[in-house]
Amino acid sequence: MKYTEIGKTGMKVSGLSFGASSLGGVFHDVREAEAVQAVFTAIEKGMNFIDVSPYYGHYKAETVLGKALKDIPRDAYYLSTKVGRYGESGVNTWDYSAARAKSSIYESLERLNIDYVDLINVHDVEFADLDQVVNETLPALVELKKEGVARHVGITDLQLENLKWVVEHAPAGSIESVLSFCHYCLFDDKLGDFLDFFEEHQAGVINASPLSMGLLSSRRVPAWHPAPKPLVEACQRAAQHCASRNYPIEKLAMQYAVSNPRIATTLFSSANPDNVVRNIEYIEEPIDWQLVDEVKEIIGEQQRVSWANS
Repeated sequence: MKYTEIGKTGMKVSGLSFGASSLGGVFHDVREAEAVQAVFTAIEKGMNFIDVSPYYGHYKAETVLGKALKDIPRDAYYLSTKVGRYGESGVNTWDYSAARAKSSIYESLERLNIDYVDLINVHDVEFADLDQVVNETLPALVELKKEGVARHVGITDLQLENLKWVVEHAPAGSIESVLSFCHYCLFDDKLGDFLDFFEEHQAGVINASPLSMGLLSSRRVPAWHPAPKPLVEACQRAAQHCASRNYPIEKLAMQYAVSNPRIATTLFSSANPDNVVRNIEYIEEPIDWQLVDEVKEIIGEQQRVSWANS
């Protein structure tokens, strides 16, 4: 496993990291004991960065993760969580106020059974008034950093333009990392266009969802997926092509997602220990770049086609 520093934070993290959204049953029901074992397996195999949010499973992911973390030495991992997106009884809610950001982090610490987080993020800034993020939410997180409750501050979003705008308008150095998802994968490498900007502003880059929430999968694409139909169909053709080469598209997608040394880490989520092991094995093998080119040709005009967050 390769380790790279997230920006200037001092956190040297594994190239493939553990996304804990699956622990909340975000995509399908999970068995709690198996989910806890998935966390143990990730740590044992060298994945030292874990990302979660109170939004995932509406607090369930943090709760399940906390059950695992109480049996793992605190110096064995870096932990990231978020503020701004929540939910109760299946209903999504958003609150980017300073007061809620501060109360949220203490609630997260209790669920996670820890005393501090290494990284605290403003979650999915596109759902917020960006001026409020800059003038209220981020200053609250900077205060939490000064209090030692969080070590570093970042922002996340699907839309790269929003991440850029917030970094441009926030006080210099206040944003230490950005997290983008579905924009550095086999059919969408748009994140690469923004790397110079983020590096100039000393913001480390975290990539997430290398399988693009199930689009780059040999299984049927989930019915809830927001991608437009032509993109779904193109990805299905690409998956079939990879299968004909006896090279699972999941393997190629994982390898591609971690291939850019300027991206500190890529988050992959699974509540299945076997999947954790399999994906680590994938990225340790050399990538077939010719097959990458073939897949991109199959994707064709659907390259960089995206969708709205939800």
